[in-house]
Amino acid sequence: MGKTSLVEINNLSTHFFVEKEVIKAVNGVSLDIKKNTTVGLVGESGCGKSILAMSLLKIFQSPPGKIVEGNINFYSNDEVFDIVNLDSDSIQLRKLRSSDIGFIFQEPMSSLNPLFKIGKQITEKIKINEKIDNKSAIEKSKQLLKRVGINDVEYRMNQYPHHFSGGMRQRVMIAIAIASNPKLLIADEPTTALDVTIQAEILNLIKELKEEFQTSVLFITHNFGVISKIADEIAVMYLGRIIEKGKKEDIFNNPKHPYTIGLLNSVPRFGMHNQEIPTIPGIVPSPTEDIEGCYFYNRCNFATNNCKEKYPDKIKINNNHYAFCNNLQEMPMN
Repeated sequence: MGKTSLVEINNLSTHFFVEKEVIKAVNGVSLDIKKNTTVGLVGESGCGKSILAMSLLKIFQSPPGKIVEGNINFYSNDEVFDIVNLDSDSIQLRKLRSSDIGFIFQEPMSSLNPLFKIGKQITEKIKINEKIDNKSAIEKSKQLLKRVGINDVEYRMNQYPHHFSGGMRQRVMIAIAIASNPKLLIADEPTTALDVTIQAEILNLIKELKEEFQTSVLFITHNFGVISKIADEIAVMYLGRIIEKGKKEDIFNNPKHPYTIGLLNSVPRFGMHNQEIPTIPGIVPSPTEDIEGCYFYNRCNFATNNCKEKYPDKIKINNNHYAFCNNLQEMPMN
């Protein structure tokens, strides 16, 4: 798979050991991210999306967090690195973090350092990865700001993060993330708390940069409306596991898992005046619970006794589309 894949995640489990409990934030995830492809990772808040992304760089707090199983194969040029087995202080992992993988965090105000000017924060990233002088780094920083749609860069370079709006701060985060021309760009809900106009601008910018730099993108969101505009493939996550994955058209036109169908039904549609939006009944189980069967059993209208006793096998719908369900069928959408 390495010829077409950039990242192969195999049976990955990232757990947090808190007092006497084990929080299974990521619990047996396998996911393939192909080269020059945008994979949308979708699911309710708390299902493990961000921890999965952080596991790709091993930037979660450890302890209490620890990768207890699985591997992450990252293909860089003619080499393959298992990120799980790289030491946190190793030169190779630092290179992957600073050069090969760019990360756009969910809240730029907490990700940008409020004590340093924007220009310094971008030039610092450039100088870490390139052996260039300060003048050249400053010039490249200006070019990056222009590329992400920020004008009057001479003035903006000398401003602090609090001088920027939410959308502008997100553009700065994108500039920092692409400064080293990464092979993989991770975007963790980059449009959260932005108005719809700015959301559209950020989505278009990420799509343009993906084509310009020929990079792969892991785009994390809980919003199917957002993911429909940017993703090539969609992976649906529930309680630390991928429960369905396929091309965008497969997920939107032929969803198979009851959870995926429930999420799609809960998306407001144009013309739904005074109509109640369908919701998924019940609540998500605690990630500390030991569940033998399907994790969605207690909320599924199609569950059987077999679902309670056995975790579903991987069912292949077509070459690109699969789901984990003991009771797959053609299930109607509202």
